[in-house]
Order: sequence, then structure tokens, then C-alpha cells
Amino acid sequence: MDIDVRGPRFGAAVTTLVLALVLITGSAWLLAWQTLAFALGAAGGVGRSPYGWLFRKIVRPRIGPPTEFESPEPPRFAQAVGLAFAGVGLVGFTLGPDWLGLAATGAALAAAFLNATFGYCLGCEMYLLVRRASVRTE
Repeated sequence: MDIDVRGPRFGAAVTTLVLALVLITGSAWLLAWQTLAFALGAAGGVGRSPYGWLFRKIVRPRIGPPTEFESPEPPRFAQAVGLAFAGVGLVGFTLGPDWLGLAATGAALAAAFLNATFGYCLGCEMYLLVRRASVRTE
């Protein structure tokens, strides 16, 4: 079942704010929260993440029904990519080195910002490239 394209973009906007706060404060706890949000989105799809729930229950009723839809697989893959970067960042912030936490969190922030601001999902594009490559090898 396809998903409302505005949901992942809303999630990316919230993620952008959370990751910016992580970089400003250096809070491993806040990054742990974001890592959990990515994990839930990767495991159950973006609608199962906390930000997907907020979008579905609070935002979408106020902005009206969707007019555009997309396949759920690319955003779900993007959540898994975000999970990987957030996990590496969490290791950097908790065990060191700090630069690893900053770099991994900064990379995740850049990807979330691109999606939130311009609607360009790097993880989704990665999914499409991987899928194309796997079709060619079959």
C-alpha cells in the first residue's frame, strides 16, 4: 500500500531539528532517541515511527487528504540508512572518538535536511540504485 509523500518529508523535518540539537548539545540521549525512531521506521515502515504517528494523528487531519503517494520501500530503506549513521554517531558520542559522533550525525543531518527542504531523499535514491543493480545481476 502506497504512503502519503508528505509523511516522510514531515519526519525528515523533525529529524533535522533533532539531529541539529544533537550537534549543538552533544547529547547522546537525544541521539539515542533518534536512533530508536530510525529503528522503528526501518522495522515497521515510516508510518510506524514516532514521527509517522505524529504526522498521521496530528498533522494530516489538519492539512487534508493526500494527493500524491509513493511506495513505502524507499523511505523504509532510507530509515535503515539513517539508523546506520545514527548508530555510528551514538558509538562516537558514547565511546569515542567524538569526531565520529559529529561526522556521522552531521551526515544524517545533511540527508534529512535535503529531504525536508527539497524533497530529495538520498536513502530513497540509494534504494533505487541498489534495486537497479540487483535486477541487472539476475
